Amino acid sequence: MGKAERTKQFIIEKTATLFNTKGIAATSLLDMTEATGLTKGSIYGNFKNKDEVALEVFRYNLKKVTGLVSEEMARESTFRGKILCYPRIYTLFDDPRFPVGGCVILNTAVEVDDTHPLMCEEVSKAINSWKNTLVFLINEGIQAGEFSTENNAEDLALQIIATIEGAVMLTKVSGKIAYMQSLMKTVENLINSF
Repeated sequence: MGKAERTKQFIIEKTATLFNTKGIAATSLLDMTEATGLTKGSIYGNFKNKDEVALEVFRYNLKKVTGLVSEEMARESTFRGKILCYPRIYTLFDDPRFPVGGCVILNTAVEVDDTHPLMCEEVSKAINSWKNTLVFLINEGIQAGEFSTENNAEDLALQIIATIEGAVMLTKVSGKIAYMQSLMKTVENLINSF
């Protein structure tokens, strides 16, 4: 990795928490320079604008989450166990391996749905990727005889995602971790009913 790439990566890593906690609109250039210790010229010498930084930060934070999920799934030998990684991980979304500020998909989706078409497209891709992963695991579980053949994989995948994201939102807004724990138990029960 060359010096320019190292500098870009440094900016992404140092501003990741800002964008995931404050959001794109509320993160200022001053916030970015304070977080990185770099000048405005250094930041904009590596990125066209704040939106480009935010897009790369989203990808970086998403990669942290998907990496954590992959790491946990690799420890599981059954399809049910692999899917159960999601409620287990999200129950502990204050895990230091998880991006500070919580779920990057929810945080970004709420802010960009009407304001940043490119970022909205990126969030949509992330949700579709998550859904497709769950659909694959459910269908493989059906083929392996772990799950009932009467299951509709896409419907179940969407229920899991919607419940997890709803739980994150309710927990963040209320400050009540009990909501997260209760709703992740609901997701576990759904998965165990497959």
